Amino acid sequence: MCGVAGYCGTELAPEQGQALLRAMTDTIAHRGPDASGVWAAPGIGLGHRRLSIVGIAYGQQPMALEGPELMLAYNGEIFNFVELRQELEANGHVFRTGSDTEVLLHLYAEHGVECLAKLNGDFAFALWDGKRRRLFLARDRVGVRPLFYARRREGIYFASEIKALLAVPGIEAEIDPVALDEIFTLWAPLAPLTGFQGILELPPGHFMVIEDGQTRIQRYWDFDFPDRADGYDTRSEDALADEVLALLDDATRIRMRADVPVGAYLSGGLDSAITAALALRHTEQKLSTFSVGFESAEHDETQFQAIMAAALGTDHRAISCSNGDIAAAFPAVIAHTERPIVRTAPAPLYRLSSLVRDNGIKVVLTGEGADEVFAGYDIFKEDKVRRFAAGQPGSARRPLLFKRLYPYLPGLQNQSADYLTAFFGVTPDLLTDPLASHRPRYRSTAAAKIFFSADLRQSLGDYDAAAALAETLPSRFAHWHPQHQAQYLESRFLLAGYILSSQGDRMAMAHGIEGRFPFLDHRVMALAAKLPPKLTLKGLVEKHILRRATRHLLPEAINNRTKQPYRAPDSQAFATADAPDYVRELLSPQAIEDTGLFNPKAVAKLVAKAGTSGVEGFRDNTAYVGILSTQIWHREFTRWPNAATQAAE
Repeated sequence: MCGVAGYCGTELAPEQGQALLRAMTDTIAHRGPDASGVWAAPGIGLGHRRLSIVGIAYGQQPMALEGPELMLAYNGEIFNFVELRQELEANGHVFRTGSDTEVLLHLYAEHGVECLAKLNGDFAFALWDGKRRRLFLARDRVGVRPLFYARRREGIYFASEIKALLAVPGIEAEIDPVALDEIFTLWAPLAPLTGFQGILELPPGHFMVIEDGQTRIQRYWDFDFPDRADGYDTRSEDALADEVLALLDDATRIRMRADVPVGAYLSGGLDSAITAALALRHTEQKLSTFSVGFESAEHDETQFQAIMAAALGTDHRAISCSNGDIAAAFPAVIAHTERPIVRTAPAPLYRLSSLVRDNGIKVVLTGEGADEVFAGYDIFKEDKVRRFAAGQPGSARRPLLFKRLYPYLPGLQNQSADYLTAFFGVTPDLLTDPLASHRPRYRSTAAAKIFFSADLRQSLGDYDAAAALAETLPSRFAHWHPQHQAQYLESRFLLAGYILSSQGDRMAMAHGIEGRFPFLDHRVMALAAKLPPKLTLKGLVEKHILRRATRHLLPEAINNRTKQPYRAPDSQAFATADAPDYVRELLSPQAIEDTGLFNPKAVAKLVAKAGTSGVEGFRDNTAYVGILSTQIWHREFTRWPNAATQAAE
């Protein structure tokens, strides 16, 4: 795993280009602390920071093939590079290294941009084809690895992180109010938007080609599901369970490929337990596992982490994360997310990746993606109950099923059927709304926008972030089963925009750690998409087929455990008597007024309400964390480069 940066079209002398590339890559040194390299030629420059995992002795980048005719700067891993190399050698290609980087170069030489269809990996790369004078930028299917770009009159600049683009003279950190509105509704901006005007993100599953003065951006992959009328895999449940296990096992096997030790996260839940259990099949070393626990009993899962670590016999390391730990880490977290966030969940993962690095591990497997692929989240069960309740809108019994979904939310257990019906949005238009499954989340998050300033509201006008998302849905969306529609919304937008970014790549790479995700192998996703919905969400039992396929691998306490979503204390982490000084400073009426994005009087009431114990309720917690993270983000990045660079370091 690494970091890339570069430019195309800008006419710089070689020494000027190299100096710019060094300045850009220096800002992302945390992504690749092991080595660096730059290459510049007329109109093109590539820079690289390396985290050495495969081909340690010979994988330096930018890497050339056929002299300088093909040059590659590459962030990621191609997990099936061994099989691809064998195929290429059979076609006459001769290799001089054992790296997956060289495989990617040869694969492009053989297939051009069509090489993307053959890749099983997590990647973002920039490849210069000197013969065609073509720059080829590409990003992996689901968006594990980031790639940003900015256009200037003289050319285009690109990098793994925005802070590298801000090192380019003339590229400024100017806030995009539309992106901020999307964060306060959808939890992340809709790609290609980022938090900054003029700085864009290459969306997952897309590539960009710049050639002959023209730029083409094209999707090459998307999540897909069968028509609800037909197309499901009709094999027996046993046969399907066997194939699920076989594919997951192979996805894990190829993700164990590394020239350094590979560890695993243990959250205490089903998904990470399965991943670690399968990893044991493919290593001769004692597996290192890592966990984070909480002082808050509401969030802590250490009991189940210990059960799984003991069952597997791993070399287990764990940290406990207090409210103070979250507050202390939060400014650095925002420096790495490079955008505001509405939950604190990335902060414990930031600390966890530091623990991994301190123990000499560079690569960890995680269970990320299982909930999206096999329908494990509460939001899928909630949508099922909402549709069931909508069938008899006057029923007093059906809405009570919502209490079964959220036993870990004590405030919900005392509510009436009428309240639950209203809160979860069981309305007549539910069955025709394309965003029905996610509408309660979007509405609850967007409620925090009551704290926006008058100026920000005026600049947004009547912009509707949820409506903008709906406009991006593919035409085939309407033909899918409602559960598959919900899975698409969760996978296409929240997974890529928030979970794999703010909670994933950015927190791990802050400490030079590469995360790998067997459940996001495109073969696993393709199989799961064709499963009848009743085999993934059976009644209100999530991930049924996955539990069946892997029950022999896990202790019963883990296999039968109901999903507990990963969460962390939100406002409670900051509303304490000993909170860091920055919290009081950035939430002060003067600081809020100076930033100009929020209403100082409304924020003052929220801060007073929080006191020294935090606020209750989703809206106020979202607002508190969102406002504080925006204030940090504004402070760090509008004073670029010094503050953001120092915070990241």
